[in-house]
Amino acid sequence: MNQIFRYITKQLLISTLFTTFVITGVMWLFVAVRAVESIVNRGLSAKLFLTLTALQLPNLLTQILPISVFIAVLFVYARLDSDREITIMRATGMSSFTLSKPALLLGLIATMLVYSLTLYATPLTYKSFRNLQWDIRYNLAHIILKEGVFNSFAKDITVYVRERAGEMELRGLLVHDARNKGKPITYHAESGTLVESNNSAKVVLLKGNSIVVDKKNPGVNRVVYFDRHILDLTDIVEKPALRFREARERDVDELLNLKKEDVGNPKDFGKFIVEGHQRLAFPMTALGFALIAFVTLFTGDYSRRSHQKRIIIAVVIFVTLIALNLGMINLSAKNLSLVPFIYAANSLPIFFSLVILIIPLRLKIWFKQKFSGYNN
Repeated sequence: MNQIFRYITKQLLISTLFTTFVITGVMWLFVAVRAVESIVNRGLSAKLFLTLTALQLPNLLTQILPISVFIAVLFVYARLDSDREITIMRATGMSSFTLSKPALLLGLIATMLVYSLTLYATPLTYKSFRNLQWDIRYNLAHIILKEGVFNSFAKDITVYVRERAGEMELRGLLVHDARNKGKPITYHAESGTLVESNNSAKVVLLKGNSIVVDKKNPGVNRVVYFDRHILDLTDIVEKPALRFREARERDVDELLNLKKEDVGNPKDFGKFIVEGHQRLAFPMTALGFALIAFVTLFTGDYSRRSHQKRIIIAVVIFVTLIALNLGMINLSAKNLSLVPFIYAANSLPIFFSLVILIIPLRLKIWFKQKFSGYNN
């Protein structure tokens, strides 16, 4: 019995890990494609790109793990049945409930993992992701001047670089500085150097000239030649004093105790509250999906001809539950009185599956005890 349990559990774990890896890889590609825009437009390094995408993995795993568990249970048990292994196990006297124990264990492990992700890892990593994204957007230390392109740091600063001779060395510079609306300046320089630090960015222009246009006197342009000129780009981007924190980067305690004035838009208050309840309810789907896959395959009158039908039914129930869960989230965000239905949508599949598994076993034991005396 223990060997069979370990055998099935091993198969389930391997299938779950493999499925999780494949789905995560596919989802990561979608996230990476979205991040390419930042690489192209802002010239981010590969290290920053990998960091940004890695910080989104916990949020992806939260959604992927329950799906992987469902696929693994459905695949492994269907394969065991097609190979006649389930038939042999049943012949030894194993009940459906006994056969379901590896799936139950897998579902419980996945549920605990998803809880650890939703309650701790996801808000922490998503907060780090948003902080880094904010830093990239407003910190000039991350700006890289790209050659052959008009680089717009802000609406008032445009820099053109003919070519880059090194990481910071620039050649053929054209800079238009319109911060002074009345007297915009255009700089030309043979070469220059980009000097960056955590809080500032400067361009050192070498061997060039500047042309100042006086808009009050259009006919008067002042040209100044220089061997070395420092153009300060610090504070050219207007950075907001505070960053509004999204629902996904807040802890559950904070979400469930929010007040309307703590949310930027009062209309989004429901979304924040529902996010907190969803984190408490959603992890149960991992156990629910595992049980649904097993129960659909091996309960009721079974025949090998109905094997494919049962797989299709399991998939239909799975998709229906996901759609129901998403629907309840959207409805509850608009009407908070519907929040209990979020818990119901995630917990009732577990309840009904266990009832279907346990009641036949209890009835069998009861009948055996009830009528054993008559047989004697």
